[in-house]
Amino acid sequence: MPVAPDLQPLLDAMAAPEARPIQDGTPQEAREMIGMTEQLRRPDQEVGGVETAPDEVAGCPARVYRPEGATGPMPTMLFLHGGGFVVGDLDTHDAICRLLARECWATVVAVDYPLAPEHPFPAAPETAVRAMREVAARRESYGGDDRLAVGGDSAGGNLSAVVAQQCRDLRLQAQLLIYPVVDPYGEWASREENGSGYFLDLAGMAWFQGHYAAGIDEETRTDPLMAPLHGDLAGLAPAVVATAEMDPLRDEGEAYAAALADAGVPVDAKRYDGQIHGFVNFDFLAESSRAAIMDLLARFRTLLHG
Repeated sequence: MPVAPDLQPLLDAMAAPEARPIQDGTPQEAREMIGMTEQLRRPDQEVGGVETAPDEVAGCPARVYRPEGATGPMPTMLFLHGGGFVVGDLDTHDAICRLLARECWATVVAVDYPLAPEHPFPAAPETAVRAMREVAARRESYGGDDRLAVGGDSAGGNLSAVVAQQCRDLRLQAQLLIYPVVDPYGEWASREENGSGYFLDLAGMAWFQGHYAAGIDEETRTDPLMAPLHGDLAGLAPAVVATAEMDPLRDEGEAYAAALADAGVPVDAKRYDGQIHGFVNFDFLAESSRAAIMDLLARFRTLLHG
């Protein structure tokens, strides 16, 4: 299936001669460029029906989301944003967190974990695990019940998979892995098939990974904190695993879903045809992406509320 037609203008803009690839700039320049995307959202495209409050979790800035008018306890979810471990923050993923809270009827706690290269591996996964344990300990203060969940996209999907493995003693209710990077040094056909022209490309992936994991040794490449596909998957929380057809990360995400199922973990795996990496941030740019987002939220809501 070709890329969704309503995503083509975005890809055309990125391919224009004047467009600057992310790998041609510094991490700070990349953060500023990514941060500008949300400025394209019109006021009528804002996600309503959600209350937010600032917080601090595991020593990091955080933001708490709850459905407007919510009463009584509900599930509590830790959300970890994508961005290659180098870019992204609470604002770049504000819309998806709002949608998660509203559509899945949950308290969502988004945490702004430390980014590379200032804080290279393993700072992000270690912080994510601390954050999950702190959220679990504080869930009553968030209005939460016994149901705990973790989720994120891309790099945040990696961290969410790590959290699910490292915090299995918390008996999480669910995990949401959106086009996760789970085997960054593996060889996957989708990296060649979708390695250029679809938002995330191989050069950009190498740039992100170079900042995040510079100087790691061969053994660390398969450390479950780096590559959760190589971890122990038995007894993990049920998962929704979402992948995009035109994504270099497609095959490893689908391999992780299959490995979870082989380990006896209930999995709802869904490939979104015609979609590209990053589609959960494109709810206001493309109707096809919004439809995919609403579908994966419905799947996660079913899992979360059991």
